[in-house]
Amino acid sequence: MARWRDRRRQKQTVRTPATKIKNQPNVDQITGSKIPKSFVFARGKLPGPLKQLELDLRKLMLPYTALKLKEKKRNNLKDFLNVSGPMGVTHFLMLSNPKSVPHLRVARTPQGPTLTFQLEEYSLAADVAKSQPRYRCTQEIFKNSPLIVLSGFGGGEKHLKLATIMFQNIFPAIDINTVKLGTCQRIVLLNHNADTKLIDLRHYSIRLQPVGVSRRVRKIVQGHQVPDLRNLQDVSDFLTKAGCGSESEGDEEASHVSLTSDIDRVNKASNKSAVKLQEIGPRLTLRLVKVEEGLCAGNVIFSEFEKESGEGDGADGEMEDGE
Repeated sequence: MARWRDRRRQKQTVRTPATKIKNQPNVDQITGSKIPKSFVFARGKLPGPLKQLELDLRKLMLPYTALKLKEKKRNNLKDFLNVSGPMGVTHFLMLSNPKSVPHLRVARTPQGPTLTFQLEEYSLAADVAKSQPRYRCTQEIFKNSPLIVLSGFGGGEKHLKLATIMFQNIFPAIDINTVKLGTCQRIVLLNHNADTKLIDLRHYSIRLQPVGVSRRVRKIVQGHQVPDLRNLQDVSDFLTKAGCGSESEGDEEASHVSLTSDIDRVNKASNKSAVKLQEIGPRLTLRLVKVEEGLCAGNVIFSEFEKESGEGDGADGEMEDGE
């Protein structure tokens, strides 16, 4: 005879976020420094565009992040902190939407500090792609961490110094003497405007093009494909066709560099190449509104709005939730 199961007697599982990170080293074998890793997740309910922004930020932080991090509503900050220790996670990027005002918090684990930014404006990676006629973004460029460039953070204010240290340490450091140029395929630019106190974040892909080589020749060499010459009398007609001769594409002399090693079949160390940057998104405009000593808690080191310095953005005290 069948028996009814009492669900109340079933063993309850521990509330931990599901993570899936490939086996990655925690220490750089060349520099000997610890490799920073990150979690990007939401705190509270987010609207559709902010959920997509969360996925875009995870892709930006590749490869040392949990791209398929699964979170539940009942997960609190302490659950993520318990999982981050064994996995070597050093930074949290947390999106929230208190009072319909999007915020981004960047925290160092496990003891802080925490920087809270207000999202003044943002554009998703899909929107950036639609705005460009020739958008190019392959999955190969996400196999290595991006370069980080900071501009306008030279002020003497303490909160700007903390922001500089936080952004510099959120990506792995590079050694200019041993770095392989072929791995430098992305760059993250952060520009601080002292007048408006806004921080612009831009994400670009890096592409090298040989100077003085036409687009058709470059495609033949890179694509390993035989061109269609059926309607031409000679191969020279293919190379000297109108608009496809010596392609310059408006190259400026300042963008020309001399490579120290061969990158691919086209960009050789003996020739000059032009550096091309293409924005791949997401695009953020941030305002630093609060700096806390601990992990979403502790003394407030800096507050843009003094009225909110003792209130927070609804995140303080998350460490005690669910205990």
